[in-house]
Amino acid sequence: LPILFLQQSGLYEYKIFGGLADCPPKLCVDVYMDLNFRKQWDQYVKELYEKTYDGEKVIYWEVKYPFPLSNRDYVYIRECREMDVDGRKIWVVLAQSVSVPQCPEKPGIIRVKSYKQSLAIESDGKTGSKVYMYYFDNPGGMIPTWLVNWAAKSGVPAFLKDMQKACRNYSKSI
Repeated sequence: LPILFLQQSGLYEYKIFGGLADCPPKLCVDVYMDLNFRKQWDQYVKELYEKTYDGEKVIYWEVKYPFPLSNRDYVYIRECREMDVDGRKIWVVLAQSVSVPQCPEKPGIIRVKSYKQSLAIESDGKTGSKVYMYYFDNPGGMIPTWLVNWAAKSGVPAFLKDMQKACRNYSKSI
């Protein structure tokens, strides 16, 4: 569900509720947190790695954008916690952009400086998972309306389908 972030900015924040059938929550979390595996199943990943700077784990992620747009990159921190809420196991992943001097901007790639994501995954009571995601970023540059609309209508559901397929293939890749 795209929701206009700030009326004046034209940017959207996304709140997604969905289910991943036959993907248990722990498996979903493992797939989501595994950066090396993500490079295999996420077609939009150009570069993705984690490094430690000043004792803090930081992720660098370059995302392929369609021609003629410039790719975007993200520098962010994330944390995953398993929580017990009234007897329900819920995994929570939080991510937020950070500025790290050791990871400068690259020419020709637009740095996404404002990025925030919250993800919660729990059992659907059967063999799958219920997923809630809040996502916001400011991709910078001039993004055409058609691309914003595509991301809202197609990109997010496609990501969930890709992730579901990745969950099915995860045990085979280890």
